[in-house]
Amino acid sequence: MSNPFIHVELNSPDPEKAKAFYAKLLQWQLEDLPNSPVSDGSYTVIKVGEGTGGGIMKQVPNGPAGWIPYVQVDDLRAATDKAKTLGGIIMKDITEVPEMGWFTIIQDPTGSVLGLWEHNPKMMQADRGMGDKTMASREQSAETPARPN
Repeated sequence: MSNPFIHVELNSPDPEKAKAFYAKLLQWQLEDLPNSPVSDGSYTVIKVGEGTGGGIMKQVPNGPAGWIPYVQVDDLRAATDKAKTLGGIIMKDITEVPEMGWFTIIQDPTGSVLGLWEHNPKMMQADRGMGDKTMASREQSAETPARPN
């Protein structure tokens, strides 16, 4: 299947309140990431067991509140440009998530929001066969390729 949904993310004006609600409602396992690259440094990974996981973060200033689904693409620049030519609005242009990949947030012509995601291929290679090595050792063994053009 091409372009699967791979992640959902809650952009909340009150992440702590949202985490308490969803942890009780759905028994999700939540893990706070230290030194997260998001603007306030706080990102929580949602571990659901089976199925697509996600995250919870503080709403970006002037950004949408609510759940944003992410779809995997092979070429983020091409997909972002195509969305624009089809009448979409680029809400957030290509942005790097260090050691993981890149994303864009688009709004379709009907007003719906979607994230586009391109994995960092070096990190995908590092994840396959690196076993129990830590992220720090992965960083030393995998160069981060340049941002998609």
